[in-house]
Amino acid sequence: MPQQVLDAQAEGTAQDTFAGLVRKHQAMVFSIAYAFLRDVATAEEVAQDVFLALHRSLATLESPQHVVNWLRRVAAHRSIDRQRRSRPLWALDDIGEPAAPAPSGDPMLAGALRQLIGTLPDHPRLVMILRYQEDMDVAEIGEVLEMPEGTVKAHIHRSLKLLRDKLSRRFGEISI
Repeated sequence: MPQQVLDAQAEGTAQDTFAGLVRKHQAMVFSIAYAFLRDVATAEEVAQDVFLALHRSLATLESPQHVVNWLRRVAAHRSIDRQRRSRPLWALDDIGEPAAPAPSGDPMLAGALRQLIGTLPDHPRLVMILRYQEDMDVAEIGEVLEMPEGTVKAHIHRSLKLLRDKLSRRFGEISI
């Protein structure tokens, strides 16, 4: 546990320390949950659940970096769990692509890309979010998601190929 956390608990201010951790990391936790779930209310619920778990586990965390990694891991896994509980009864593969492609140079490309990332399976989607939104490297993603680096690289490679294919079908030839 970080020395400042131990000192704060010794002085009876553990609640202040927890509140500080929440303030410091709430944007990151919410951002991961929102990028994965794409619903503000659900992302807020997941973030709240993550911080309740942090409060219960605070004594087991060893350093500030451990807290950050722990929060990322729990936010990722809780987001996946929440998505699985609320998954629709039909598969995304059953939903057709738009019939008319949007004109190339569309200013909404970023929104379309976020939408397409949302169609990826759970683990590849989370890998893409951690890589490109949280700017984590492959080793960090592997540690957070508890998967081998080769698997992380494979998810990134396959996801980028799939996204390129879907974007080119939708917008014509685009390089990302």
